[in-house]
Amino acid sequence: MNVNSSQLVDLKRLTTDTKNLDRQIKIVSAGAMVVLLLVGIVGVLNGVSYFSMSMLDWIVLAMAASMGPYGIYSSMQVRRLRQIEERVPDFLRDVAEAGRFGMTLAESVVVASAGKYGRLTPEIKRMASQIDWGVPATEAFRLFAERMNSQLVTRISTIIIKASDAGGAVSDVLNMVAHDARERILNRKERAIAMSTYMVVIYIAFAVFLATIFVLEATFIPQIEKAGNQLQGSSGILAGSGSVTTINVLAIGPVVTAFYIAVIVHAAGDGIMAGVIQDGRIANGMRHSALMLIIGFVFMRILLGV
Repeated sequence: MNVNSSQLVDLKRLTTDTKNLDRQIKIVSAGAMVVLLLVGIVGVLNGVSYFSMSMLDWIVLAMAASMGPYGIYSSMQVRRLRQIEERVPDFLRDVAEAGRFGMTLAESVVVASAGKYGRLTPEIKRMASQIDWGVPATEAFRLFAERMNSQLVTRISTIIIKASDAGGAVSDVLNMVAHDARERILNRKERAIAMSTYMVVIYIAFAVFLATIFVLEATFIPQIEKAGNQLQGSSGILAGSGSVTTINVLAIGPVVTAFYIAVIVHAAGDGIMAGVIQDGRIANGMRHSALMLIIGFVFMRILLGV
């Protein structure tokens, strides 16, 4: 078998590269948030409205910049891991089939590495290369589990290692493990489909909240302001009768600001909740929060002109 040296990636360097990329994305997100906040603060201190945006606008953009990139990156990593996990049962089945012809676990892995397993293929070829260079099959499975950092893969690798150390029919164990892994993956997909309904409900609830604010801002508040101005104009006439009713028109501005703050809170909180409901991860909810913050920003700035 021709061994490509690029397949023998050192685990420590591979882990370091992944951590460095994760750290770089966090630094870029934090830097963008700080810059946007500083622009808003400098504008407030100097009495200048950059791009005609208020401090709340800069806060929204800063929150979206801090949550969006890392949330998208984290979701991409999880999606890649899920795609790898989905092909693990196929790989285990092929290894088990090769073992039934009298091959050892190491030989079975090398033979199975010729197959196509999607995103799992590079990892299988790396395992085969390690075995060709003298690494025991059990050690190759252990390194594979460390690279993936997945509970499912770690569980499978641990069972295979113990079965190989104990001896006996490893093929039967591989078949059972493959069947169990497939069942777990199917259950996870069914749960994700069921939870997606609740995630849609969260987006609908956020849209209803925005629609309510739009109705209040477009119809109710202008009528209140109009009535308040009329009462202020006629207050001198009504003062003689001793029954004067006034409406504080100046309080309408803070009310609209409170609406904006409520949109920010709802967007950040609902997005995190959507991510947790979807797959139990707060990091995944950051991309939903960033999307809702942008929607809320566009809604308040363009539609309502706040």
